[in-house]
Amino acid sequence: VQLQASGGGLVQAGGSLRLSCAASGRTFSYYGMGWFRQRPGKLREFVAGISWHGGSTYYADSVKGRFSISRDNVKNTVYLQMDSLKPEDTAVYYCAAEKSGSGRLSGPGTYDYWGQGTLVTVSS
Repeated sequence: VQLQASGGGLVQAGGSLRLSCAASGRTFSYYGMGWFRQRPGKLREFVAGISWHGGSTYYADSVKGRFSISRDNVKNTVYLQMDSLKPEDTAVYYCAAEKSGSGRLSGPGTYDYWGQGTLVTVSS
């Protein structure tokens, strides 16, 4: 599976962005998908995950209620809708795929494929 993340940019605090992650390969619908981020000087951290069928979603406490993950298995794309953005959300965001299909795995080492990252900058 090859992943291509897009949709990052500069936004003011309180604004919204939607990230997309386009996947190649016929087996996309079998994978659990996750979004991670890496803030300056910090380790990569789990943001959100979604099961292979889209029926189960998981969020880090820091984004719960503000971010929403979804997927379209026909378009081979996973999305991250980010609302009420804060300056501390500034990071490079990565999408990733994992073979278990659950989408609830939060450790970066448990994911099998990674996109290249897209930068989100939230100004105060």
